[in-house]
Amino acid sequence: MEKVSIEKKLKEYGLVLPEPTEPGGSYVSVNTRNHVAYVSIQFPILNGDFLFKGRLGEKVSTGEGRKAMELCALNVLSQIHHKIGFEAVQGLNHLDAYYQSSQNWDDAPLVVDGASNLFVNILGDKGMHSRAIFGVQKLPRDFCVGLTTSFSLAQ
Repeated sequence: MEKVSIEKKLKEYGLVLPEPTEPGGSYVSVNTRNHVAYVSIQFPILNGDFLFKGRLGEKVSTGEGRKAMELCALNVLSQIHHKIGFEAVQGLNHLDAYYQSSQNWDDAPLVVDGASNLFVNILGDKGMHSRAIFGVQKLPRDFCVGLTTSFSLAQ
């Protein structure tokens, strides 16, 4: 993946990579094993500001949840950019999306499309991926969503 083309695509969509977040515990934000990079859970944090807190369908609308998931995806790209470099990435393999919601809210696929669409728009064919979506009782800091990913790396 060419660094210049990724930065050009980000600019084309009016996006800027946030500063990479630091782990909130005893782990690393990016772990590489056997030509696969695993990115630890990323939350809707923008340069140190904790955004989009609360349950989807209560304090956070579906549209806001989608924006929160886009921000999580931008944080994933920021981790890749700073820890590995876009040029080492062959493609996005899989993402796991987590959300907390009110009992009757059921628009998780629409929210997670915020991340999926961002990856495809920015990475092109290398952004195509499989995904899983998990509703959870509680996320750290009361974030409405979180996102983990894995990427194939050049050998």
